[in-house]
Amino acid sequence: MPIYEYLCLRCGKKNEIITFRISEEVYPQCRHCNSEVLRRLPSRVRVRLSEETRLERLADPSKFGALDENDPKSMAKFMKAMSQEMGDDFDEDVDALVEEAMEEEAASNRESDETSVDDAGEESL
Repeated sequence: MPIYEYLCLRCGKKNEIITFRISEEVYPQCRHCNSEVLRRLPSRVRVRLSEETRLERLADPSKFGALDENDPKSMAKFMKAMSQEMGDDFDEDVDALVEEAMEEEAASNRESDETSVDDAGEESL
């Protein structure tokens, strides 16, 4: 079954449309905003793997070697790899979570920097 990917020119999100035959006429519509103004994207070839093979790949300890659970970028890379192995596409969701985590980390770092500056100022008095 061919899978065609389209980019919605209204909301900017990707849509996948599955057809049963290559010769089948496709009338794409965005599943997010219902727009009919879409542009077909070149798709990469996908190979379907058995669930067993995907789970074996996920259980491979070498996948976790560079993982730092305290680093949002490291976790984002890991989540993207996991989503690809499972055949899901959560790029937008993962990106939003990573941005949120990075903002929280930056705010936390600013607070600790301000605290250390305050402490240093009090010690010099």
